Amino acid sequence: MDDSTAPAFRALADPSRRLLLDQLFERDGQTLGELSAHLSEMTRFGVMRHLDVLEGAGLITTRKVGREKRHYLNPVPIRRIHDRWISKYAAPVVGAMSALKGHLEAPPMAIPPDEIEHVYSIYINASPERVWRAITDGDDTVQYYYGTRVNSDWTVGSRVSYEYPDGTVAADGEVIEFDPPTRLETTFLARWDPEAEAEGPVRHVWELAAEDGATKLTVTTKGLKRGSKTAEGFGNGMIFIVSGLKTFVEGGRTAVPAG
Repeated sequence: MDDSTAPAFRALADPSRRLLLDQLFERDGQTLGELSAHLSEMTRFGVMRHLDVLEGAGLITTRKVGREKRHYLNPVPIRRIHDRWISKYAAPVVGAMSALKGHLEAPPMAIPPDEIEHVYSIYINASPERVWRAITDGDDTVQYYYGTRVNSDWTVGSRVSYEYPDGTVAADGEVIEFDPPTRLETTFLARWDPEAEAEGPVRHVWELAAEDGATKLTVTTKGLKRGSKTAEGFGNGMIFIVSGLKTFVEGGRTAVPAG
């Protein structure tokens, strides 16, 4: 078994952990107490241990909101299972993997009551400096970011754009924070679709942290509106980008879809 997908496979083997992921798919950002209510026969400590396994496998991420710790579904490892196994052995395993694929292709995660927020994270076997360059260097982004080249002088307040090979602007925005190699925040306005463009910009936050010789990359998209064209476009798009970035930086070959 591919080492990079083994932890996710092991975590998904337990029906209680799959149930917890299903509940986060239905309503993201739940607390331990809220998730424990779905496993009433189990102690809170037991539920917490299952959540620890899911977080260790990268299938969920957590963040503190006030005094509460909230849990978010992170479908990037499922995307990598798809890339590693379904795309290679599509015919024999597509039935067995359909539930995982359903998670991957489902609508974006929601934060009640009015907004959708994506929180995706992944470990990359490279230094933060190398991952940072992959995010901010146009020669790198064309390899995994839907064939687009990022352009900016990366000063706060300056423009950032993602352009197709023919010069068409796929998306653009403004640099809000630039702190290499740990944090980049920008606005992001989709230009590829008139409806999405009319909905206005969202915010991207890229956070990098060195951990045990690798880099933990967390990408958060804020300000998406439930049912919007932009949210629909980000449902799978950002998963593909984060997964492709990891593959590219670690020396693998990415499949860049046409713009």
